[in-house]
Formats: sequence, C-alpha cells, structure tokens
Amino acid sequence: MPAISQHHHRRRRTHRLLAAAAGLATVGALAAALPGTATADEGGRTGKHPGRYQDVQLLSFNDLHGNLEPPAGSSGRVTEVQPDGTVKTIDGVGGVEYLATHLRKAREGQAYSVTAAGGDMVGASPLISGLFHDEPTIEALNKLDLDVTSVGNHEFDEGARELGRLQYGGCHPTAGCYSDEEFEGADFPYLAANVLDEKTGRPILKPYTVWRKNGVKIGFIGVTLEDTPGVVSAEGVKGLKFKDEVETINKYANVLQKQGVKSIVALVHEGGFPASGSYNYNCDSPGAGDGISGPIVDIAKNVTPKVDALVTGHTHAAYVCTIPDPSGRPRMVTSAASFGRLYTDTTLTYDRWTGDIARTSVKSANHVVTRDVPKAQDMTDLIAKWNVLAAPIGNRPIGYISGDIGNAGTESPLGDVIADAQLAHGKELDPETDLALMNPGGIRAPLTYAAKGAEGDGVVTYAEAFAVQPFANTVNLQDLTGAQLIQVLKEQVSGSNTASPKILQISSGLTYTLDLTKTGADRVVTDSVKLNGEPVNPTAVYRVAMNSFLAGGGDGFPTLAQGTNDLVGSDDLAALEKYLTATTSATNPLAVPAANRITIVK
Repeated sequence: MPAISQHHHRRRRTHRLLAAAAGLATVGALAAALPGTATADEGGRTGKHPGRYQDVQLLSFNDLHGNLEPPAGSSGRVTEVQPDGTVKTIDGVGGVEYLATHLRKAREGQAYSVTAAGGDMVGASPLISGLFHDEPTIEALNKLDLDVTSVGNHEFDEGARELGRLQYGGCHPTAGCYSDEEFEGADFPYLAANVLDEKTGRPILKPYTVWRKNGVKIGFIGVTLEDTPGVVSAEGVKGLKFKDEVETINKYANVLQKQGVKSIVALVHEGGFPASGSYNYNCDSPGAGDGISGPIVDIAKNVTPKVDALVTGHTHAAYVCTIPDPSGRPRMVTSAASFGRLYTDTTLTYDRWTGDIARTSVKSANHVVTRDVPKAQDMTDLIAKWNVLAAPIGNRPIGYISGDIGNAGTESPLGDVIADAQLAHGKELDPETDLALMNPGGIRAPLTYAAKGAEGDGVVTYAEAFAVQPFANTVNLQDLTGAQLIQVLKEQVSGSNTASPKILQISSGLTYTLDLTKTGADRVVTDSVKLNGEPVNPTAVYRVAMNSFLAGGGDGFPTLAQGTNDLVGSDDLAALEKYLTATTSATNPLAVPAANRITIVK
C-alpha cells in the first residue's frame, strides 16, 4: 500500500485533526487509528429534556461523478410515471448550485439532520472537476456539509494513493497545487470497510463512523461492490482486495453494537433496477409492478437486521423501496439516480430508550433537484473559480455535429462515433487494423447540439468531449482470432454479463444480430457476425482496436485479455478529438449515425 503523506491543516471535522496528529504512514494505519470517530459533535442541547422518540433526517444522494455544473441532455433529465400510466419528462435538473439550495432548504427546521452519500462522488467527471483530479468536487462536497460517504468503484480510477490524497489533502504528485493554498482534502470520512490492503489485510480507510447529537447515535458502514476490480483498471486496484458486501456489513454491525451503537445505516455502492423509471419509484406503491431486481436485492435480504436502512448507488437508478431483512421485517433501501439530479429525504425515528430505530416509522422519498430555485452563491463562486483555470483548455472547438448524438440504447449513435474514431486511430498505428470495440460504460455523456457557452450551436468543445470520455484510457491494438472475436461478442450477454448485458459499441463494417428472444450466449447469432459483408472466419486473425480498460479484460470480457501482439496508442480522448477535427467542419458537420450495425430481434 503506498504511503500517504500527512499535512497539518486546520480541519473542520474531529477525525481530520486526529489523523493529522497521528503522523502515520499508510491509509490503513490512519483508519485503524480512528475506529469510532464521530462526524458531528455532541451538542445542541436546549436544556429541555428530550422525549423518547426523536426524528432524524437522513439526506442522501449518490453517483455525483463530479457533475458540478448542471448536466446537459439526458444526463439532466428525470421521468415520473403519472397515475394514468403516462410518463412525464422533467428536463433541466441537477447542478451543485441547485443541489446545495435544495439540501439547505430541506434542513431548515430540522434539529437532527445528517447527510450521507453512496459513493462515486468523483471519477468519470466533467472537465471542470476531472481536469483537476476532482479537487473541485471535494471542495463542493465540503461546502454541502456532507457528513459521510462510502467509496464507490470510481473512487479507485486513479488508485488508492490518490483516494488517500482526496481524503487527507495535499498537492497532486505530478500536477502540483492549483493555487497558493494547498488542497486540504475532504471534511467528511470516506468509508471503505470491504477494501483491504493486500499486505496488511486491513481496510485502507475507515470502515465505519458514528454520527452523534444530544445522545442520538447513528452508525454508518460504507462498502463498494465486491466486483470493483471488474469495472476499474487493474492499475487502479493494484494492491487491494475487495471483500463480500454482506459479510463486511454484518461484521461491522456487530462491532458497532458492541460499542453501544444500535442504530445503523449501510452505505452500499451497489444497486438495483426498479420496474419503473420513475424518479420516486416505490416498490410498495399500488401498480408498482415487479418491484426491484439486481444485486442489491440479495444484499438487502442477507444484511443483518441490526442494520436499519441502506443507501445505495452504482446503477444510477432511482427508488425508495422496502426489502425484507433476514428476519422478514421491512427495511428501507434507497437510491437517488445520479449526477445530483435527485436527493433522498428519509426520516429515521430514533428511540432514546432502546437506542435503535423504530423501523415501522421509517419514511423516505426522492426529490427532484429543480433549477427553479436560487443558485447557492458559494457554489457559483466555486464553479467560477475553477472555470477560469479550465476555460483555456475546455472552450477550444474540436468538431461540429448536426444534431444531438446520444449515448443511450443498445447501440448508441455516440458509441458508433467513438468506435469509428478508435478504428481510425488504429489504422494510423497499423493500416491492417480491422475493427474497433468500445465499452458502453466508458461513454459518460451525450454530445448535444445546443451550445453550452459562447461557442455556438453544433460546436463540440474539448470540455464536452472530455465529459464523454474522461478516463484517460489509451487506444490499444491486439490480435484476436475470429473465434475469439465471436466469443467476445457472446460475453456481452453471458458469464458475468448474463443478468446485466454490456453491449459493446462497434465500428463501421462489423455487423451481427442480437436475438433477445433467446438467453445467454445464444443471443448472439454466430452466423450473422460479419465484417465488411463477409462472415467472420473463426481461424483468421483480426487486428482489433479497443481502450486499455477492455484490453485488460474489464467489464466481464476475459477473452479480450487473451489478445496477442499488443500495441499501445494514444489517449482515447485524443483519438476522438483528432477524428472530429479531421472529418467535420462548420459547413460539413457530423451527421447523427443511424446506429444500425446491430440488428436486434425482440
């Protein structure tokens, strides 16, 4: 585990002061030194004897991904299912200037209020945050008065050492400091109960924390999905071991109970898929359909009844559902979509006599972060400060489009564009390159026709392209046999991708049929796989371009890790930029692709 240097700054949270004073060398050691630090001081006593029951407001959100500015297109939209079954679209939601206003308004009149998050606060971020290694987002979360968050898989995009820097502060090891003041890090604890240092076997950050006020004690345990190594680059999780979510939560729930903390919330960066896309989907409401599916269901059903609620994330879905715990009692499980479009307001009724939550009194609802409220001035100032630094890079035009190029759907128009850009880059590296594959999860935002600034409609800026591909992967080439290529396509819908298929975006010339009436690997019709109209030959060798994440077998594609004759090319964003610059102009903008390379049978 890499050493994390400590910096002695003024801290607004007790755990930060203790961590700085500890002078310990590793993140794991720092965590061990602070097993039960509170995230809020006891206080607020009015002199009036409190009653038996105390309502505690739990505000939560997840998967912010550094979206400080209002997200555009589908990323700034939520839907609501009306009583008659029709779907209402709510456009123009999200942005930390508005999230701050909504959270502050929600806290008004609430003597007991705690704010928690379900991971992926950073990573895959737009340029204003990603360009500065997400320091702007940590600053914004400090201003939001976030009390605690779990780590998510994207907190490991730049590795454990960088995560430690975001927690404890200090200048970036290569980029340095962005101002005269050294970055102070997060005023809230990142919890990583199931992320262990392979050498020591100890959590790399605090596994839990306790929020306290006037005798009320609520414990928070934070975990990320056990499969984080499958969705993050190998370098990002080097030296780390990820443990089972349920086993870990149950372990620390016992630890907290032994310390006298009986009210417990689990922050779980893993989620589910509701039967409806409504922002306030409730499994128990009339006409809710089949409820919720996905990994969080088994997690929730097996986490000990000692845990009173679960705040979840990862799937970017929205729901407030009760799922029975192992004893059969209903327990609230929530998720607030992504990008700061929603927040969840949950009422936990604390019983001072027992120290536990009155489970039957738990209420929860998702709320839309609308933009019809005043902007929070401190957030506006923060965004302006970082935009001054980012503007010279971000405002540079790199291409032109004729309409919105979206990233939604089994095969998306933007997926086609990126695959074609990587194929073009591959041919520059090796003229024998045959095709390109792109993982859909690596496409983080759409390209929108409407201008976000003064660049003009249809102009693609570097900042917009950065939002699309923020991971700094390289475009790699490798040789695959035709049989391996077909196996890769089948891995989209089999193996670890059986329950939640990951359909690769493919370059021009590659076509096949995806038969959704079948199951598993049979969904890919083998005889339909063709390149430039000719059937793929199982014994022939094909030169394939892909990003470095896929080349390492990421996203459940182990066959891609078996490729040979590897060649590492340029940054994938640079490849997209060069493609747009070379093929488009103001008078010849890129047309919206038809997204018809994959024939889908339903």
